[in-house]
Amino acid sequence: MLLCTVMVLYALGAKGQTPCQILGIPEYPQLSKKGDIVIGAAFSIHRKLSLPALSFRNKPPPPSCSSLNLREFRFAQTMTFAIEEINNSSSLLPNVTIGYEIYDSCSTTLVSMRAAMSLVNGQEQTAQQCPGRAAVHAIIGESESSSTIAIARITGPFHIPVISHFATCACLSNRKEFPNFFRTIPSDYYQSRALAQLVKHFGWTWVGAVRSDNDYGNNGMSVFVDAAQDEGVCIEYSEAILRNNPRQRISRVVEVIKRSTSKVLLAFLAQGEMEVLLEEIILQNVTDLQWVASESWITARYLATPRTSAVISSAIGFTISKSKIPGLKDFLVKVNPSENPTNALLREFWETAFQCQFSPPNGTSSIKPCTASEKLGELSNQYTDVSELRISNNVYKATYAVAHALHNLLSQTCMRKEDIEASQVRHYLQRVNFTTPNGENVNFNPNGDPMARYELVNWQKGDDGETKFVTVGYYDASMPVGKQFVMNNASIVWAGESSVKPKSVCSESCQAGARQAMIRGKPICCFSCIPCASGEISNTTDSTKCLKCPLEYWSNEDHTECIHKKVEFLSFEETMGKLLTAISVMGIGLTAAIALIFFRFVDTPLVRANNSELSFLLLFSLTLCFLCSLTFIGRPSHWSCMLRHTAFGITFALCISCVLAKTIVVVNAFKASVPGSNVLRCSAPLQRLSVFGCTLLQVLICTLWIALAPPVPNKNTAYFTEKIILECDVGSAVGFWAVLGYIGLLSALCFVLAFLARKLPDNFNEAKFITFSMLIFTAVWITFIPAYVSSPGKFTVAVEIFAILASSYSLLFCIFAPKCYIILFKPEKNTRRHIMGKTHAKSQ
Repeated sequence: MLLCTVMVLYALGAKGQTPCQILGIPEYPQLSKKGDIVIGAAFSIHRKLSLPALSFRNKPPPPSCSSLNLREFRFAQTMTFAIEEINNSSSLLPNVTIGYEIYDSCSTTLVSMRAAMSLVNGQEQTAQQCPGRAAVHAIIGESESSSTIAIARITGPFHIPVISHFATCACLSNRKEFPNFFRTIPSDYYQSRALAQLVKHFGWTWVGAVRSDNDYGNNGMSVFVDAAQDEGVCIEYSEAILRNNPRQRISRVVEVIKRSTSKVLLAFLAQGEMEVLLEEIILQNVTDLQWVASESWITARYLATPRTSAVISSAIGFTISKSKIPGLKDFLVKVNPSENPTNALLREFWETAFQCQFSPPNGTSSIKPCTASEKLGELSNQYTDVSELRISNNVYKATYAVAHALHNLLSQTCMRKEDIEASQVRHYLQRVNFTTPNGENVNFNPNGDPMARYELVNWQKGDDGETKFVTVGYYDASMPVGKQFVMNNASIVWAGESSVKPKSVCSESCQAGARQAMIRGKPICCFSCIPCASGEISNTTDSTKCLKCPLEYWSNEDHTECIHKKVEFLSFEETMGKLLTAISVMGIGLTAAIALIFFRFVDTPLVRANNSELSFLLLFSLTLCFLCSLTFIGRPSHWSCMLRHTAFGITFALCISCVLAKTIVVVNAFKASVPGSNVLRCSAPLQRLSVFGCTLLQVLICTLWIALAPPVPNKNTAYFTEKIILECDVGSAVGFWAVLGYIGLLSALCFVLAFLARKLPDNFNEAKFITFSMLIFTAVWITFIPAYVSSPGKFTVAVEIFAILASSYSLLFCIFAPKCYIILFKPEKNTRRHIMGKTHAKSQ
């Protein structure tokens, strides 16, 4: 229907016929200047649109726009500045003056369409002849993709080239649908892929996304989702909003963001949508989100305010490179409504910039009056800020691109400027290749797009408290894959002004040694990490399966590689082996020391009364007991296995036999009527015979054991699957328990006899000490049995060594320590009178 209005231009304009007439009231540009060749433009100079109420009875008034956008107004002034430069140039379009007509699209598609119709029709309501030629030769704009699409579709039949400075929708690169479209900003086809590489680079595999519900947001997000899937990034949620959505809709989207588990939010939004979303984010106090921005708003300074810094202080995103335009600052600050007092836009701009009012304020108004003498150079706002000329530079390049196309057309065809057709401008625009006065090269690929090069920008708070746009990386689509995205050495400030990069993953990475297990109903980024089973490994991060080790190998502790199974035995090098060796050697030393003491005082009554021969034999057997414990330490072999068990059995049998003989001596001695009788002397052969006989029986048991089923080294793989226990298999369980049983029998007999003799006179009551030593000895070996059976691997050997050492120490200390104490510290008691005192008193 809109095209019908334009087609009036094609009505017959022959002489004598009804002249052409525009349907409706023509739109007039907000800024204009006449010239030989006119360039049209559309910018989103206002943010909000107010539609009149429709009564369907009267013709509705035109829509009204409000909320001046200083940034977009700067874009419009940048275009007029470029045209002034071109008109003053002697080398570019000499003797040709360029005019312009700049319309306000009011950030909506509806007003953009009205602007496009006006640019095609012009402002004349009637024409005697319809030339079939548009009022402008090219159109610069629009800032938003949806509005640009509308303009390109309306002007398409007239072959008017449209050059956008900020419309990034990848759909506009389709030459079949938009054959007359060009732009000086890269397509979102590249930006979306760059954003996917960005989140992957920082390890964010679980992100949320909010987009504008229009061509810009929907197309850009579609490309991002496809690229993110290729990078292994998952989208937790994807919501769409429009700036004119009801607040309940925006609030619901923010609730989704608050409930999410992802810590990174990709906001593929136009500035209008970002503004309303940010208001609701602030209202609900949603913090600690790492914002990833699209190019539309990452350098919008009016969004980076102290008020918004609490929720979006450290955004990161791609934008085109910034530039400097010499002379633009001076041009911008010279704008003044006094130059064109009837221009409502200039008056509104002045009122907005200085917070004043030209019309006389009423009595209650606190707004100061405008004088038009205020100085723009003293202001610091979006309009006067030329430190981040990115999109403004695109407007500058677009204006120069049209001028170079016109220059080439006029110089190469000798065509008159009055006869130029828009289609011819489009033809030469496709072929331009020039350098702007500020040193930037401009050309277009066959789709009308420039080369895609981006800067990665991070919001960082400066020393003055103002937000700075710091470049921290680059993306160049012309580079080979893998080298397109690079980071520089600048430090990045993350969410909450932290120096620590946030983590945003659905599931933590499965490290080597574990495998991923998918969770039903969840994206591929959400998984459980299941450790590899024993004997299985995975040697890569996020492995999907574990590999089984060969039979002769086993998985290491981390399940990251297969290694030879560990052979375990109690060795001298390990701590336990060293400790037990030290205890054994200390026992040998103590035994030797006691033997030296007894040898030194061998003629004293105490040593002689204790039967020095049996005492020395007992000390010798205890030394062998301490020594035999060492045979249990070290790598088992055929000889060591036979030696350790037989040596243990025989030495302990000798030791207990000596104790048994001493016990019998004590009992017999004090059953004699006279303590000084010859019982001790006559019993010496019997003592030797009893010791020899008891020991010989153990030797026979050990000989049969070794002869029939000797202990042998054995590789035990039954108890532990991950290691081999190298141990001494007892060969014959009967032989092993027979040796232990015989020792137990001797110790039990000794204990009973000593217990019966416990009430003998105190001065010579050795039976009491023997009883106590046998009590400890028996307790040790009774607890040894369950500990031995239940202890795994080398701890079985350690338990056996401990039992040997504990029982040996009990005999050594309980029997010899009291005597050594008297010999060394109480020599006055080491007399015959003292030893025999009580016995003698009782006999009297």
